[in-house]
Amino acid sequence: MAENNQQNNQQNIQEDVGRLRQVRRDKLSELQSQGRDPFRIVKYDQTHHTQDIRDKFDELEFVPPVGEDGKAVVVPLSEVPSEKVVSLAGRMMSKRVMGKASFANLQDRDGRMQLYVSRNDIGDEAYADFKKMDIGDIIGVKGFAFRTKTGELSVHVKELVLLSKSLMPLPEKFHGLTDTEIRYRQRYVDLIMNENVKETFKKRSAIIREIRNFLAGRDFMEVETPMLVENAGGAAARPFVTHYNALDEERKLRISLELYLKRLIVGGMERVFEIGRVFRNEGTDTRHNPEFTLMELYQAYTDYEGMMELTESMFRYLAEKVCGTTQIPYGDKIIDLGKPFERLTMNDAIKKYAGIDFDAVSSDEEAKAIAKEKGIEFEDRHTKGDIINLFFEEYCEKELIQPTFIMDHPIAISPLTKKKPTDPEKVERFELFINTWEMCNAYSELNDPIDQRERFAAQDANAAAGDEEAEHTDEDFLNALEIGMPPTGGIGYGIDRLCMLLTDSASIRDVIAFPTLKSQKL
Repeated sequence: MAENNQQNNQQNIQEDVGRLRQVRRDKLSELQSQGRDPFRIVKYDQTHHTQDIRDKFDELEFVPPVGEDGKAVVVPLSEVPSEKVVSLAGRMMSKRVMGKASFANLQDRDGRMQLYVSRNDIGDEAYADFKKMDIGDIIGVKGFAFRTKTGELSVHVKELVLLSKSLMPLPEKFHGLTDTEIRYRQRYVDLIMNENVKETFKKRSAIIREIRNFLAGRDFMEVETPMLVENAGGAAARPFVTHYNALDEERKLRISLELYLKRLIVGGMERVFEIGRVFRNEGTDTRHNPEFTLMELYQAYTDYEGMMELTESMFRYLAEKVCGTTQIPYGDKIIDLGKPFERLTMNDAIKKYAGIDFDAVSSDEEAKAIAKEKGIEFEDRHTKGDIINLFFEEYCEKELIQPTFIMDHPIAISPLTKKKPTDPEKVERFELFINTWEMCNAYSELNDPIDQRERFAAQDANAAAGDEEAEHTDEDFLNALEIGMPPTGGIGYGIDRLCMLLTDSASIRDVIAFPTLKSQKL
């Protein structure tokens, strides 16, 4: 019964929307028949945004003279001082008609502004047109800034023009757009109806801008590398595969930026970075989207210690520039980016949170026995290094709320990283964890072509054994290493998770304008 009622309600809503759409189309047809098609307007002289009026109100305010009857005189636009005239454009979000005068709300990129629209100011015909306009229509207005009797900043409209007719009703204003699925599918409506969503994407833009500013201050050069590649390397992930018709060859969408950026280091560019989309053929959840934005950088003549300093400095800089504080609220927690980040080796973290000392474990068999005892699932091909990583994921990640560098990973899970001189089972690598999330991954980069070939061979063996995320030998990259790559530090940042943290967003879909969703017919 409940299901039938829900279906009936949905059908009634669709019928109502259909009727409203037809009314709006009829209004458009009437305008077109009169030679006043709004879609033929090609531009509008927009001199101000709503925030400009708020910021510069004292300069822009105009107070019309008062007549003998004590009422404000109707001043033609031509008599308003030119420096006081404002021209706004945006979407009409509300309208309240009261006889000869009305109020409306215009929304542009910066927010909303109340409009005062009077028949005496814009004329009978224009006022009649205004009364026929719908919520969602895009309009342009000219007038002057003033403050109402209640103190609200407003624009007194002297000219009004319909710039674009909205043929689809917006969601009902009191409930807004709350359905998460629809919000992600129709982000354009989400941005119109939910001001906080627009603020999230403004902040995302600021984050990316400040990353560039920070790296420019460190003398890094921004570059671009291929997205369609023969060998999708640089990470453990299954790639998307496509076909390049012109060459009649299979290509993959890149899963990382690493191997081409390192080629540029070989070429002598010394400090390079790229911010770009990468693609991994995997599932989705609150922290994963198949296509996401990655920033990778490589710096010659430094190591993972240098990358830790750069990372800590960058995160602190971004918090201060974008959020105005290093105390970042996320959910019910405060993430402190102001104090020095904690540093733990992966084995020390496991010892701290699981009570197991893998430095005292000498063989793969012993590690597997401990995993069985603790109920950690593993595959026959897994080594001690793989088991260590599984323990870390099970016992440690959930404990890492405040910024923590996890260092010195097993060599088995780090095919592109330089070995630690003091312990050949480990590599000079770290991951930064904040709020239980991996925020970045960094290495002292492997620059020994002989060692790298052996690591690739091991990855090829894993692939042959069924590991779809294993890397494959990249002969051109090996050739580059044989030309010679200096000691280098490298790092990759997931921009989307960083945006989640700095905008207090619960899901990665909240910070990606158009997240990946299963196809659906409208």
